[in-house]
Amino acid sequence: MDRRDFLQKTLVGAAVAAAAPWNLLARPYPQGEGLGKPGESNPLRLSFQENTAPGETLAERLDYMEAHGVTGFEPGGKDLSARVGELKQALRGRNISVSAICAGFSGFILSEQPEVRAEFDRTMREIIAAAGELGSTGVIMVPAFNHQVPVMPHTPQTRDYLVEQLRKLGDYAREQGTTVILEPLNRKEAHYLRQVADAASICRDTGSRGVCCMGDFWHMTAEETSDYGALWSGGRYLRHIHIASRGTRQMPGENGDKDNYVDGFRALKEMAYPYYVSFECGCAGDRTVSVPAALELIREQWAKA
Repeated sequence: MDRRDFLQKTLVGAAVAAAAPWNLLARPYPQGEGLGKPGESNPLRLSFQENTAPGETLAERLDYMEAHGVTGFEPGGKDLSARVGELKQALRGRNISVSAICAGFSGFILSEQPEVRAEFDRTMREIIAAAGELGSTGVIMVPAFNHQVPVMPHTPQTRDYLVEQLRKLGDYAREQGTTVILEPLNRKEAHYLRQVADAASICRDTGSRGVCCMGDFWHMTAEETSDYGALWSGGRYLRHIHIASRGTRQMPGENGDKDNYVDGFRALKEMAYPYYVSFECGCAGDRTVSVPAALELIREQWAKA
């Protein structure tokens, strides 16, 4: 191959790679999975974690969510199997569905100690089964937080192990009617898995349609150079989004001009993302003021995207 042919093939390859995210939209997806179809315009679907809305009781908080057009509810996974009946009753007759389940398992999947890995697998499967009963999008998990030791070394062999274990969990989640959702974190919280593209590549390598990933605007602020590029890199595996203020992880809008999500929202709109954008944040001010202001800000920025 002469130099001219080599350069031509290189340029063509680069063009194909650059266009790859758009090719995702041309692929067929099973009903209810993956991205939407080209030209679709999915609405913004907002979700709250359990203590986001003002209110003293779960019923009061759900009432608030309905009154403000929030249609997703993200409970924690701890003791979820014991709460399935309670949550079903609380949501009966409401225009609110369970979005993702936020962790709640014990142990961790990359522990060097077999008993810790076994505890993770047992408790994670319990949460997955409960998530399936509740019709949840999936159960969020992190392979290892920085404080969790002893941890397997960050080697190709560890990644292979993780892929194999996730394949088993993902297949089990499919049987239960839900998924496992990998969450990339910033390096202050987890050295393993910090970018959406890395999570998506693991999802791909498992070969299981029950293994998905998510983006979190708080973590993306520290680890990604582009919200738009990061979320597109999640592609068909993207199942959930977390949102918070971008300076202090409070209510969106409480950090002023820093709290701009338009770039990421543009990616979600272009890919016809059909799942939830869920509040995972604290609140520095009065919730009765900060929460409706955050909802207004997010809806305005979604409209601009």
